[in-house]
This record gives sequence, C-alpha cells and structure tokens, in this order.
Amino acid sequence: MRRRTFRGAVAVMALTTAALIGTAGSALACHSDDNRPHPTPGKATPCAEGTDLSQSDVDFKIVKNRLNISKVNEGVTVKRIVVIGGDDGFNDYTPGARGLDKAAPWNDLRAPFSRNGRQADIEKWYLCGTKTEKPTETTTAPTRPTKPTETTKPSAPASSETVAPTSTTAPAAVPAGNESGTGGGLANTGFDNSWLIWIAALLLVAGGGLLALLKFRRKASE
Repeated sequence: MRRRTFRGAVAVMALTTAALIGTAGSALACHSDDNRPHPTPGKATPCAEGTDLSQSDVDFKIVKNRLNISKVNEGVTVKRIVVIGGDDGFNDYTPGARGLDKAAPWNDLRAPFSRNGRQADIEKWYLCGTKTEKPTETTTAPTRPTKPTETTKPSAPASSETVAPTSTTAPAAVPAGNESGTGGGLANTGFDNSWLIWIAALLLVAGGGLLALLKFRRKASE
C-alpha cells in the first residue's frame, strides 16, 4: 500500500516538474530587455472588435530595428501597441502601464528576443484603440452684397430743331393783269364780258315792264 502511494506521489511530482519546465522554457523563449512591454509567447492576439487602428493614424519611424511613434493624429487614442518578431512571440505595450508614457511620443519599441538570445527583427506591428471622425466642415462662401439695379439712362432728346414740312402743292400764281376780279381764278384771255351783265339787266327790266303792260291791258278790257 505504501509502495503504491509512493509511486503515485513520484508520478505527480514528475508531471508537475515537466509542466514547470515547459512553462519555464516557453517563458525563456519569449523575453525582452525592455521592461515596459509584456513579452508573450505564441501568435499575437488581434485587437478587440472595432478597435483596429491604421499605421497612418500615427507618425512613426523604424530606426535600427526600433519603432518610434512621435505623434498621434487628432481624434485617435492608442490603447495597445503590439510589436511582433523572433521565433515565437511578441511584445505587448500598453500606454500608461509598466512605465510607458500614456501619450506619445513612444520611442525604442521593439520585438522580443529570439530563442538564441539575440534581438529579433521587427516583422510586424499594429495598433489598437479608438478614433473619432472629425465632422465634415462645410465652407459657406460669404454672401456678396447685391449691387443696386442700374437704371437705364434716358435717351438723348431729339434735336429741338423742327424741320419745316415740305409743301407738296405750290399755290397757284395769280396771273398778271387780273385786277378787275371778273375772271376769279380763271385765266385772263383778254376778253372783257362785263357788258353782258348790263344787257341781261336791261332785258330783265324790259321783260318786267312788258308783263306789267300786258297785265294792265287785260284788266282794262274787262
């Protein structure tokens, strides 16, 4: 009975030792000389849904295998910086934790060591956080004052000089020598007909006298 118990205890210790050795090996396989990140073995975990940021959201440079982020664009908040490299692991940085400044700039960010103890090259890096879109600014052109309506200038008055109407019919000229008035507007032919008037008057008087005489004799004969 005691032998069985002893053998079971040895087996449990062996399994525990193997697990600890495996854990230690994994931990040793992913470590960094930078105490600001959290070195994590295995594949990098993605950002939480809806928190992916683009590298264009920050100003950065990679110099001598070090990631330097100098500026974060307006409206962007970085909550996680993941630097991947080496045999199997990544450095997980959290702004404001483990001695990393909460706001940029963040300099000398790096990948963890490889298993051979050498500094790994940066193979990939990404950001997680939030971003607020800037409202679109609509520029309204200033309204120009309306010019007063130009009134039409009055036309220049016509010349005050009145053109005399052109006479189309010239008055008939009075023929010379027609001062007696007998011919009126008729042309003077040189014949004077005034004596005819006197003859006509005498005939009227003679006729009247003749009628009166005949009337008198008729009454006398009765």
